Amino acid sequence: MKTTDNKTAATAKETIPRGVTKPKSNAASGLTELFEDGLKDIYWAEKALTKALPTMVKNASSVELKDALDNHLTETEEQITRLEEVFKIVAKKATAKKCDAMEGLIEEAKGMLEETEIGVVRDAAIIAASQKIEHYEIATYGTLRQFAETLGLPEAATLLEQTLDEEKGADKMLTQVAVNAINLEAAEIE
Repeated sequence: MKTTDNKTAATAKETIPRGVTKPKSNAASGLTELFEDGLKDIYWAEKALTKALPTMVKNASSVELKDALDNHLTETEEQITRLEEVFKIVAKKATAKKCDAMEGLIEEAKGMLEETEIGVVRDAAIIAASQKIEHYEIATYGTLRQFAETLGLPEAATLLEQTLDEEKGADKMLTQVAVNAINLEAAEIE
């Protein structure tokens, strides 16, 4: 059946309508491959985030924000280990594939640091940038968890669900820090 699927895919590639993106030669042709590509992508993203978070911590002035970011750095390191477990479950080597989305979000965060004065306004920017990252991660882990469930990988789904819950918790914590102090203090500077 795989041979027939490949022939069908090859025929489909030859007759791609105008305006439809032509797939690369190594494009995913099934949900398993798409799932594995997603794992590689978020693996790179989490590793990149462990390098970016310390800069955010150094630039934060709020002790509460610094603590939230430090806690999330520890969680992120654990999430990388958890992803490595998921790779083992699917019998694949833990390999990172550059995540353009995370690279862009980290670059945007760096830009926000440069565009804000040190203090509560920068803290508000750090929270905004961090929440964009959290929302990307929430979307990714939610999708990967669902793929794992669909593919009959309950152990992988459970591990991905655990990370998804942590990402939602980090987002909630950042919201609390913003709403309870940082945003109000930043607004007073106006």
